[in-house]
Amino acid sequence: MVQLTSIYHMAEAANWPAIQRNGLHSASTLLDQADIIGEDRERLEKLQRLTHTELPGGVQLRDQRPMPPAALASCLIGITPSEWYALINARVFFWLDPARLNRHRAACEARPQVVLTVDANRLVAAYAGQITVTPINTGNARRRPARRGAATFVPYETWVTSAWASEAINLGTTPRPSSHPPVELTVVGSIPDIMQFVIGVQHLAPGQPFTPA
Repeated sequence: MVQLTSIYHMAEAANWPAIQRNGLHSASTLLDQADIIGEDRERLEKLQRLTHTELPGGVQLRDQRPMPPAALASCLIGITPSEWYALINARVFFWLDPARLNRHRAACEARPQVVLTVDANRLVAAYAGQITVTPINTGNARRRPARRGAATFVPYETWVTSAWASEAINLGTTPRPSSHPPVELTVVGSIPDIMQFVIGVQHLAPGQPFTPA
């Protein structure tokens, strides 16, 4: 079983003041806080976001260009693309591998970013019931996308005891070896006290990669 140590969250630099004040929040929670309802809510939460979006109050949401609905329809099991977008938007995401984070950073074009290095063990101790891990990059459905569904988000406590068995059982896919490392760690909803778990902050200028300490 893979041991979790440090995990990494990359945010828009424009969101950093709000993160320090209010913590980390899923896109859906940010839409709640901005009082976005009706058709605008549907478009931002359950359809592909094709553009970078600034909400009232200045908080920014990234686009979801790597998740076209047609590509999702070809790889989803048991749910629709709109349901998948809702699952994604309900979570705060962390990378486990700095190399994957840097590939994500390259996709953020020229915008400055901030990377939070977080103590995984302390975060898990506080939020275990809200935590899932994934075996794939759930935010990308291009280039022969892996099969996925709601069971791709494996509850952390399930993963500790049975690795990826629940994913295979529920999706009807080939079981992954227990040595297969998680790609993402997600927290459903919000982490209002995220700064208690942060052990490093790195501000990235446009085009600058992340270098773990």
